[in-house]
Amino acid sequence: MEDSGDDDSAYRIKQGDYVVLKRGDIFKAVQIQPKKKVIFEKQWFFLDNAVGNLYSATFEIVSGVLKLQKPKDPASSTDAKEVGTDNRNIKDDGKSQKLTRDDIEALKEKGLKGQEIIQQLIDNSSTFRDKTEYAQDKYIKKKKKKYENTVTILKPSCRILAMMYHGREPGKICHLRYDTLAQMLTLANIHANSKVLVFETCAGLVLGAVMERMGGYGSVIQMYPGGEPLRAGVESFGFPTHFHDMLHDFPICRVNALLAGTLATTVKDPSCADPKQPNLAAEETKNQPQGEQQGNPEEQSMETNSAAAAAAAAAAVDDKEKDEQEKRREAKAQERKVKLEEKRKKLLSVAALLEGRNADGLVIASRFHPCAVLMGLLKFLSPSRPFVVYSQYKEPLIECYTKLKEQGGAINISLRDTWLRHYQVLPNRTHPVLLMSGGGGYVLSGTTAAMDRAKPASSQQAEEPAHKRPKLTDTE
Repeated sequence: MEDSGDDDSAYRIKQGDYVVLKRGDIFKAVQIQPKKKVIFEKQWFFLDNAVGNLYSATFEIVSGVLKLQKPKDPASSTDAKEVGTDNRNIKDDGKSQKLTRDDIEALKEKGLKGQEIIQQLIDNSSTFRDKTEYAQDKYIKKKKKKYENTVTILKPSCRILAMMYHGREPGKICHLRYDTLAQMLTLANIHANSKVLVFETCAGLVLGAVMERMGGYGSVIQMYPGGEPLRAGVESFGFPTHFHDMLHDFPICRVNALLAGTLATTVKDPSCADPKQPNLAAEETKNQPQGEQQGNPEEQSMETNSAAAAAAAAAAVDDKEKDEQEKRREAKAQERKVKLEEKRKKLLSVAALLEGRNADGLVIASRFHPCAVLMGLLKFLSPSRPFVVYSQYKEPLIECYTKLKEQGGAINISLRDTWLRHYQVLPNRTHPVLLMSGGGGYVLSGTTAAMDRAKPASSQQAEEPAHKRPKLTDTE
């Protein structure tokens, strides 16, 4: 049995960790670095004091410094407060609050905390005691969001990061909602010690979710478009080093060559054709205006000697600069050659993983049309393996569905949409939240099946004997 101290250290904030800041329904992913200023919800502060505390702790911001907020004692709160029976006589005319904006700013300058300012607002409100208990709680909750300078530090997870992206920049993740992402991971049967293919353009969120579910065991092959894979979302997870050892990448543009057996083993250098650098010294001497010769022959000879000495010194400096430039150029060329060789070896190692065509799952979530990608990557899966395709729109998935039915090689194909609604769960106030997400996209899922290429389906149907209809005998 492990020591409890070791378990406790895994839940404490450490220097260099990636964390998620939370205030209300607003999230932001940052990395804890010493003396680094962080701006969150129009407030700046330093995260140095958060190191050593437990995750999910709430801190109060005081002059840019985080101070751990002590948990409130429920016994200290005034439960026996004066409340009204209903809100029928309350008018929202803006005259119930006696404190003005200048008075509130003066309270802030005196150093009053958020809870103290809220108490001042309650004491100076002429209608607060006439409101019902529910209305008073709603009023206090609204003022806390405005005046309490608190922030909660959370440990990154798939659900939290999905909520962060969907709330701030949903276009970056193709409007993928966290409940849809959970269904994708379940339908694709993502688990440890498996080989999964991932093609996504969701800022690395889907890739990070797959890696988190696998727990650092197995292999994940990211099929990426363009020159380099994008993994901004993966960094926000803050995975340990051994998680990245199982991550591989392969360009989607080379899939057809790999399937055809014509994959080139050389990697082209995009920066090999450098533009010719102009000779600035020659241009300067060419564009320099020629001055008129004036003075006696002695002055001309002195000027000639000085010019020759200067030219010799300039030539020596130019030779040194040329030597240094040549050395830098050779160093860059050698470094580029090493990088290309590493990239070639990496490409061949990933190609060897794919050539077995024994992958255990396929996950596609992209802004591109998924039909061609799906039909190409399905060939790398073993039989009886699941695949999942996400799209914000259903029309591309309908085309994929039709293509799979026509071509065969897949069973249990289903196309579904996701629906989610939040509920407010409070004493005597449990009801669905009025504002909800309009749609969570569409998911196409299925299972691969081995096909007998020797006999087409039509010939098999022709060989089956027709059932004879039994004759009816007259019993009379």
